[in-house]
Amino acid sequence: MATSSDIRKGLCIHYNNDIYKIIEFLHVKPGKGPAFVRTKLKSVTNGKVVDNTFSAGHKIDEVRVETKRFQYLYKDGSMYHFMNVDDYNQITVDSNLLDSSQFLKEGEIVTVLTNTEDGTSLSVEMPQSVTLEVQATEPGLKGNTATNATKPAKLETGASINVPLFINEGDLIKIDPEKGSYLERVKNL
Repeated sequence: MATSSDIRKGLCIHYNNDIYKIIEFLHVKPGKGPAFVRTKLKSVTNGKVVDNTFSAGHKIDEVRVETKRFQYLYKDGSMYHFMNVDDYNQITVDSNLLDSSQFLKEGEIVTVLTNTEDGTSLSVEMPQSVTLEVQATEPGLKGNTATNATKPAKLETGASINVPLFINEGDLIKIDPEKGSYLERVKNL
């Protein structure tokens, strides 16, 4: 049994007869009154996000999880198919367990959190950054590197993000999948 001081991003807990994953938290120590933890929780069964505040010292029921590395194979309707990189077993995961599925390309290595009690998949975590090719965007102009102006670009996975003006079709770019934002242009791999 953990307490509110053990709350961290990615922690899975039992809450309201469901399993929730903590996606955001903030420890607050006001000048007057007791400390508390403001959290944003995401249900692993239906994807619903709720806000909750835990008082200092509040007992929380932590779910024991195991992390394994999986390779993304393909999508079939709303189901995503992954292969364990260690033992080559395949699993199928529902789309509501993926946060940034629009940036997932075949062959990408992800981390899958699994409930150790019953073996069910709780969530799929994308890597810190992914490298994707720009499929369509307006032509870039030399010298447009000094401003923060952006333009829309369509990526190889079908996702659309805003990129700097100097990015051209065919360029490889690094993206932060959690925020869905451009990080940098990648030179040839």
